[in-house]
Order: sequence, then C-alpha cells, then structure tokens
Amino acid sequence: MKKALLLGTTGVAVALAMLAFGFVAGSPQIAKAGAAQPVQTAAADTKIDRTEVEGIIRDYLLKNPEVLLEVQDALEAKQKEEQRIAHLGVIKNAKDQIFNSAFDGVVGNPNGKVTIVEFYDYNCGFCKRAIDDMQALTKSDPDLRFVLKEFPILGPDSQKASVVSMAFHLMMPEKYGEFHNALLGGQGRATEASAIKIALSLGADEATLREKMKDPSITEAFSKTFDLANKLAITGTPSYVVGNEVVFGALGQEVLAEKIEAAKAAL
Repeated sequence: MKKALLLGTTGVAVALAMLAFGFVAGSPQIAKAGAAQPVQTAAADTKIDRTEVEGIIRDYLLKNPEVLLEVQDALEAKQKEEQRIAHLGVIKNAKDQIFNSAFDGVVGNPNGKVTIVEFYDYNCGFCKRAIDDMQALTKSDPDLRFVLKEFPILGPDSQKASVVSMAFHLMMPEKYGEFHNALLGGQGRATEASAIKIALSLGADEATLREKMKDPSITEAFSKTFDLANKLAITGTPSYVVGNEVVFGALGQEVLAEKIEAAKAAL
C-alpha cells in the first residue's frame, strides 16, 4: 500500500513538473504566435530555470501534502470506473460463457432469476471459508442460482482435483453440489486422489471416471475460463460475477447479499 502510494505521489509530482515545464516551454511559442503584434509582454521573454521550477513544486507539495492524496484518490476512482466499464463489455460479450457454461456446476435454484458466479480453487483457504457464504445465500434466497466455475490457479494438485471435479460433473451433475461441498469443505489439501475418493463415495464408477478425466473438452473448458478471467482482471480466488459487476475477494455473506439485491433491482 505504501509503495503504491509512493508511486502514485511520485507520479503526481512528475505530472506537476511536466505541466510547469510545458508551460515554460510553451511561452516562446506564445510569443511567436503574437509576433505580429507591435508590443510583447515581458512574460514572453521570461525564462524559469529547472531548479526554480523544482523548488516551486517542492515547496507547494510540502505545504499542501493533502493534494497528493486527493489526486491519488481521483486517479484510483478513475481507474475503477474504467475497469467497471470494461467489465460491462466483457460480461455482455461473454454472457453465455460466464453464466451458462455446460462445464460449470450449479447449486441453489437452477432456474433462479439472479445468478452469481464464483471463480474458485479447491485449495484456496479463502474459498474454503467462503463456502459457508454460498450455502447460507442459497438457503435464504430460493430465487438464487449459484454457478461454480473451476479456476485452479494454486498448482498441480488444484488442477488435477479440478479435472476430477469436472469429470464427475459430466457424469453425475445431480450430485455435483455434494461433491463440491465435500472436497472444498474437507480437511487437508485437495488432490486427484482425495477428489476421486469423494467421487467414488457418491457412487461414481472409477473406470468410467478415469476415462472421463481424459476428455479433451475439460482442458478446453479450463482454457476458456482462464481467458475469461484474464479479460475480467480476475487473478485470485474467490472472485465473483454478480449481474454486471465483478467482485474480488472473500468479502462475506452480507456484501454478496447486497450485490445480489442490486442485481435483482437492475432486472
């Protein structure tokens, strides 16, 4: 945070310096443009050296340091708005891929009016804690459709566990919610072995499951999800898409509920 603020304030100082030097550099052009006039102002011939300009800027910032914070806040607000607008475009153009991918598990009401999509990793500690939020939200809101999008970014174990998860979903979608809760809510690290164990306990045939794990469409689905996450600037888990908004991080049930209500109001 301090580093970001330092970089931001440094940028502000540089911008002010550029503005000042741009004004000074522009002065001769002003004089040139007014050369046809018989009288020139004294300011047109005035030159301010670099040291003097730097001194003016330094003194101003030392006396008014709050300006740096104000500009930093304005910059962050501008960037956030630009990102929001970019997200709107991505969500509009990839609506089916985000909300209706055949490879994504669905819990809650499959025909719910409002959909929330979670990008998650089976070995993400924050995702493990956020599973309670998902369960509470789907229990309290019978009109909520909760989509689970596999986003294994925490190493080979996560990737292999997700392959098993997606294979199980293709085989037994009606039991996917149970599988998901057991694997994400379980103790220890999720692996291919632990995922297969859960799948078998829910009635999957091991030979069929292992064959389904080789389905090339699973790899293709992962590729599409990673590309989608990149377009939405999602780099961590859990992250959510609620209506037309991207929500980053495990912000808790109350915040997600507010986002869901906002999405309902926008329908």
